[in-house]
Amino acid sequence: MSKRYDVAAYIWPAYTGDEPRTRMFWPEGMGEWQSVRSAGAKFPGHTWPRKPLWGYVNEADPAVMEMEISQALSHGVNVFIYDWYWYDRRPFLENCLNDGFLKARNCHDMKFYLMWANHDANTLWDKRISSSVNTVIWQGAQPFDEFKRAMTHVIQRYFTQPNYYTIDGKPVFMIYDVLRLVEGLGGIEETRRAMDWFREECARQGLPGLHLQFTMWSEGATNLSGVDGGRDMPAAQFGQLGFDSCTHYQFVHFTDIDRNYLDVLPDVAAEWKRLEREFPFPYFPHVSVGWDNNPRFIDFRPGILRNCAPENIERALVMARDWADAHPNQPPLVTINSWNEWTETSYLQPDDLYGYGYLDAVKRVFGARAD
Repeated sequence: MSKRYDVAAYIWPAYTGDEPRTRMFWPEGMGEWQSVRSAGAKFPGHTWPRKPLWGYVNEADPAVMEMEISQALSHGVNVFIYDWYWYDRRPFLENCLNDGFLKARNCHDMKFYLMWANHDANTLWDKRISSSVNTVIWQGAQPFDEFKRAMTHVIQRYFTQPNYYTIDGKPVFMIYDVLRLVEGLGGIEETRRAMDWFREECARQGLPGLHLQFTMWSEGATNLSGVDGGRDMPAAQFGQLGFDSCTHYQFVHFTDIDRNYLDVLPDVAAEWKRLEREFPFPYFPHVSVGWDNNPRFIDFRPGILRNCAPENIERALVMARDWADAHPNQPPLVTINSWNEWTETSYLQPDDLYGYGYLDAVKRVFGARAD
């Protein structure tokens, strides 16, 4: 029997107009497809515009997600990591998960878990003003009372789903910006107490525990124009907070991406080894498909990961598979950015440039080994 890998792709749940509060950013009512559809080349050779082969679909439609789940599974992606938000005392952008994914007839064939994207929400999402205005609309940092409200919602709404992804039976929950988490809760000790409460509340509600994961950043990151979130903090402090594992969200978070994709891969391998050396808990290898967030701006934004052809992405996927094979004592989890980050030019979904090339690369590396 072939070895099974958990290949998890992040989902940016903004490709719908069903969330009323998105209209302030994308008034046409199609979510951030509005920015994708209006994207054009900023210089000779710039590979925009790109068009989705599946069309500008509403990912809060269960019929659409049924198709996407089927395509993901047939190409070796068997876990979705949903970016999840809590702003202004309530969830934001849950429609794609609640109305699309969870109502798809085949959703139970696919695992999912949440990454709390707890960065500030600002004018980055509004292409009309993103080049000239940087105003915070909603704060990502949350005080303890609000943290408890948000996490109670997560436990009751999502951790109880039969297809929620677990490690050792414990639901996995990722936190994107740990510095913002600590800021909101009031310090390292206060954050540790909040994490203890979170674990205890999971147990109180009948769950076998909680697997806390965080998104790793690094001071090596450059060209961060238009990137949400903060920097990394010392390994010892992560240990104090009681995290169980870490992974990355994007290559741009830890290395200079204004280069050829193949020139970045040695930095990726070195970062994986650094994390294994410095942290006492598992690191799950991460692969980014690309980086170019010019679709979110009218003017040109430097910092573009070049030569992101499917055959080069496949090299990174092989690296991740080899890392998983070399660490048999940890779950064979690999994260990919992303399923659909079109405005950051880092997606697996098929387009008019490479067709199904990215998905086929995943299938070649992982699909043949899946159960």
